[in-house]
Amino acid sequence: MNLIVVGASYRTTPVSTLEQIAVAPTDLAAVHDRLLAQSYVSEAVVLSTCNRVEVYAAVNGFHGGLGEICAVLGEQAGRTSTDLAEHLYVHYEAAAVQHAFRVATGLDSMVVGEAQILGQLREAYQAAIEHGSTGRLLHELMQQALRVGKRAHTETGIDRAGQSVVTAALGVAASALAGDHDCPLGCDCEHPTTDLAGRPALVIGAGAMGALSLATLARSGAGPLSVTNRGAERAERLAAAYGATAVPFADLATAMSGVDVVATATASTEHVLTREAVARAVDGRDRPLIILDLAVPRDVEPAAAEVPGVVVIDIDRLAASLRTGPAAADEAAVEAIVAAEVESFLGWLRGADVAPTVAALRTRADDVVTAELRRLAQRRPDLTDQQRADVAHTVHRVVQRLLHSPTVRVRQLAAEPGGDQYTALLRELFDLEVPRSAQAGEVPDLEDHS
Repeated sequence: MNLIVVGASYRTTPVSTLEQIAVAPTDLAAVHDRLLAQSYVSEAVVLSTCNRVEVYAAVNGFHGGLGEICAVLGEQAGRTSTDLAEHLYVHYEAAAVQHAFRVATGLDSMVVGEAQILGQLREAYQAAIEHGSTGRLLHELMQQALRVGKRAHTETGIDRAGQSVVTAALGVAASALAGDHDCPLGCDCEHPTTDLAGRPALVIGAGAMGALSLATLARSGAGPLSVTNRGAERAERLAAAYGATAVPFADLATAMSGVDVVATATASTEHVLTREAVARAVDGRDRPLIILDLAVPRDVEPAAAEVPGVVVIDIDRLAASLRTGPAAADEAAVEAIVAAEVESFLGWLRGADVAPTVAALRTRADDVVTAELRRLAQRRPDLTDQQRADVAHTVHRVVQRLLHSPTVRVRQLAAEPGGDQYTALLRELFDLEVPRSAQAGEVPDLEDHS
């Protein structure tokens, strides 16, 4: 069984395409079903965030698995896999492990070192477990990735600045409100969120990203703060936690007209803010309105950016404007952690690969012993039950002692780089038939790595 990652992110894909591929929570089960229905895919975890959509899969053939995963993603996007190919990246085996660990540590994030991805990865893994789409390989990969991500944040200062996509976006908004209108298009400033102090702001959406937006606005001193959500109860709970006002979703247009900053992060598959609604909100205003669209698919209709007095900052524009990151030493330290953990995982993978071969060898030996003892019983019917038992015990002991050293040594060799050749050689020497996929173990307890 082989490991493959197929995905698209802010690095390879514009938001217009990324939002087509994005998998809403309501579609997650169906996407898992489509993946597992493929002939080459046996395990799958789907990670869909505001700036990436990735499929982690265990496949029994690279080209076949790649083609099937691309076809499922193409179906999700309403496009052919050929059209989608230029936006996708593929990582296989060791490169797939490295990518998973870099994602978990925040090294591959838009804001390097941000910790939100660790919680998002854990949620993706949990959803896959609940759907029954994970087996031994992905259980081990996800557990290790979560542990590596936690280790990176514990042992290094990669997240020392407390940055996230939200804090970065609010920093760009602060610069724009301060009069630096070129900032959202790309600058080298530090994006100080303190400039939001005293600025009224509205958050649309009460999910994880909405909660993070409200918390970050509160820390920056922005206010008064308000939050709205289609589900009023969630908005009220979130508002109470941060001293904000819960606004009925029906009053969204009125609420927008009285604020300087709108952060929207819903799971809607349709535009929450249309050009017409935004134009009504700024009609008669004498100050700009900054709208942060942190959702994929986008909450804001692209044409809304054409409304005079409105600056829309979505994931595309944010990616173009970010210039900050962790200290080089912290990033290097995390890269070193990732490199060591990748080699450790590959050692486990090589060891796991040899286990079915060793089991098959022992089964072959037991079969040979059983057959020979049966022949002995036919040739020497005069032997007593005790004599036959003594002979069987002796033969089994001889075989087990002969196999002990080679099987221990092949496990050790298999865990080293290039160790797969020893497993292949053992299969060839003894003409062993080993199933292509190992039986999945029990589902391990999912630790809280968030």
